[in-house]
Amino acid sequence: MTITAHRVSVPVFVQGLKGLSGVLAKAAAHVEERKLDPEALLKARLYPDMFPLIRQVQIATDFAKGASARLAGVEVLAWDDTETSFADLSARVARAIAYVEGLDPAAFDGAEDRTVALTRRGETTEHNALDYLTAQAMPNFYFHLATAYAILRENGVVLGKRDFLGTA
Repeated sequence: MTITAHRVSVPVFVQGLKGLSGVLAKAAAHVEERKLDPEALLKARLYPDMFPLIRQVQIATDFAKGASARLAGVEVLAWDDTETSFADLSARVARAIAYVEGLDPAAFDGAEDRTVALTRRGETTEHNALDYLTAQAMPNFYFHLATAYAILRENGVVLGKRDFLGTA
């Protein structure tokens, strides 16, 4: 079986996003069952200088859709970060899954020879697409997934490894 850029990106992002979807569903149920203020959990963070749960989810979805688009050689879609509820976050994750799964696998052909241009804080840098995937996109994707999971776990949502992995 041939290893392709599509195979090492899209299924990985989809599994992670499905895990995130399940974790968010458990968090919403936790809030509902205990009659908690959802705002407290949505704005929770592990440490004062870290992003809250809402932003962690937004960034995780951005890395999944952005990396997939860059590898496929298509324009990266910009999404407004307007989510304010568990339902909003769940819809964003579902939209990211649909977008990533909807990319044509053939568009990923040749990704190993593509250059990805990234602009951050007004500075543009260029990277080999697969180096970008493995050294930047995937680590950041998993960092924000794990941080969202940790915020929820720290705040009492009953979660396990299988929830994180999307296999629960």
